Amino acid sequence: MTPPLAHTARPTSLTEVVGQKHLIALGKPLHTFITTKQLPLSIIFWGPPGSGKTTLARIIARSVEAECIELSAVNTGKADIERAVNRARLTQRKTILFLDEIHRFNKAQQDALLPHVESGTLTLIGATTENPSFEVNNALLSRSHVFILNRLTDKDLEQLLTLTLTKLKKTVPQTCITQIAHYANGDARQALGILELLFTLSPSPTEATLTEALQKKHLHYDKNGEEHHNCISALHKSMRDSDPQGAAYWIMRMIEGGEKPEYLVRRMIRFASEDIGLADPRALEQATATLHAVNLLGYPECNTALVQCAIYLSLAPKSNAVYQAVLTIKELIQKTGNLPVPFHLRNAPTTFMKQIGYGKDYQYAHNAPDAQVNQQHLPSELTDTTYYTPQRGWEIEQEEAKKSK
Repeated sequence: MTPPLAHTARPTSLTEVVGQKHLIALGKPLHTFITTKQLPLSIIFWGPPGSGKTTLARIIARSVEAECIELSAVNTGKADIERAVNRARLTQRKTILFLDEIHRFNKAQQDALLPHVESGTLTLIGATTENPSFEVNNALLSRSHVFILNRLTDKDLEQLLTLTLTKLKKTVPQTCITQIAHYANGDARQALGILELLFTLSPSPTEATLTEALQKKHLHYDKNGEEHHNCISALHKSMRDSDPQGAAYWIMRMIEGGEKPEYLVRRMIRFASEDIGLADPRALEQATATLHAVNLLGYPECNTALVQCAIYLSLAPKSNAVYQAVLTIKELIQKTGNLPVPFHLRNAPTTFMKQIGYGKDYQYAHNAPDAQVNQQHLPSELTDTTYYTPQRGWEIEQEEAKKSK
């Protein structure tokens, strides 16, 4: 199987790297580390997708003549780390562990790395698109040099595409190079992927070929664009239609596509209150418990918790009564403004406030049978308005129990 162009065209030395001059130019930190072969205990590369994190890690490993073990935090557990440690001890060579998407590692997994980094068994190079001050443990972060990689400019990508075409001994119109660089949005992998697709469609690409390539690229590869929104829409509608099979499939599609687990939990928490509400109050508890599971376990161990939550929300009775109440009240407040609080509901901490009627005739619920009182709780202008109407499940049971008293 032929490897993708983004792999075969990857730079193998600093002289081939485009962009990031603030790190790799003569006298800059990475250039110094590489030329002196003196690396810190660990390095964290923080930058957007396709900015060169993996490329720089491989160049460092090659330059310092180290064994390089590459893992992705998406599908790596403690056992994989232990195997890497054992391999390093067995070979007795300087070993670099490149951990892509290190932000996907939870606290326990990161803690498991720390003693091996401190002992020098492994030199860690982590890569992340997320702010490491939020995603990397303080103990590990304090022992790391954090290098911020900038988004590649269109000029950087044009340079990369031109160098790649020279290596391939192929040509495309300059207008195509310019358009690809702009469309790739700072992502070298994206730019090379489009170029590869261009030659797949035609041995002599034109601007028309590029138009076709960009359409195909968008439909099949842009997980942050249309495909992302299509999948989350399919997940929501599967749960809303009480289809656990569809919900389980679509959430796994997004997990396998690299979606952040925090985003998936956030959407399910919202769904629990918007589409289930008080038809099953436990739905919100399940969703918020899943957030705790995600934070505790991290990827990939949290995938079962995510699927479990999606199935539970699918099976729960549905009601949008709370959501409709929110919309109705919000619209009413915009129309009526700051209506005064009825006097009997107002607090009266001073004698003067009592004298002018604050708290007068207020009925204390705990003094009434079953703690039920019949008094006005809305501004006088809205006394006959209903905002919340129970629909199904637990909320109907509570309404019927109230009526039976």
